[in-house]
Amino acid sequence: MKWFAVFCALVVALCWGLYGPTLSNARSPEREWGPFKPYLFIGIAYLVIAIVGGALMMKFAFNDNFDYSGKYTPAMKWGFLAGCLGALGALGLTFALTKAGGKPSYVMPIVFGGAVTVNAIAAYLSHSGHAINPLMWVGMALVAVGICLTAYHTPHPAPPAKSAAPVSQPSADASVPVTSMDETPPHES
Repeated sequence: MKWFAVFCALVVALCWGLYGPTLSNARSPEREWGPFKPYLFIGIAYLVIAIVGGALMMKFAFNDNFDYSGKYTPAMKWGFLAGCLGALGALGLTFALTKAGGKPSYVMPIVFGGAVTVNAIAAYLSHSGHAINPLMWVGMALVAVGICLTAYHTPHPAPPAKSAAPVSQPSADASVPVTSMDETPPHES
C-alpha cells in the first residue's frame, strides 16, 4: 500500500466530509436567498482550484505540456466527463442538503457509502472476466449497514423549542377591569 496515496485520500475524505456541514452554514436562516446561491460559488471554487491547481501541478510537479490534441485527447475527454460527474454530484448533494431538506448527518454517509459501493460495482463490471472474491459483496453489505448505523447514531441538533402560547394583552374595553398581579380582582373577593 502506498502511504502517500492513503494520506491524500484521507485529505480528500476530510475535505468532502466537511462539505455537507460547511454547505449547511450557507443556508439562509430566514430564506432571504435560494439554496443555489452558494452553489454558484462552489462552481467558481471548483473552476479556480481545478484550473490554477491543475496548471501548477502539470507544470511544476510533472513538467507536463498543455497540448490536448492527438494522443492527449483522452485526457481531455475523460477529464471533462469526470468533471461533469463531480459537478453533477455536487449539484445533487447541494440539492439534497438544501431544497430537499436533508441533513449532513444522514446525507453524507449515504453519499460516501454509496460512492464506495458504486466504485466496487464499476470495478466488478470492468473486470467481469475475472473471478470476484465473495468478500466484496460482504463488504458492500457492511457498507450499507455502516451507512445506516452512522446516519442513525450521528448527533442531531435538538429541534427548535416550541414557542409558548401568546400572552394576551389587556383589553382596551373599559368594561373589563385591569388588575395588577398584586391585586385581587373585584369579582373574586
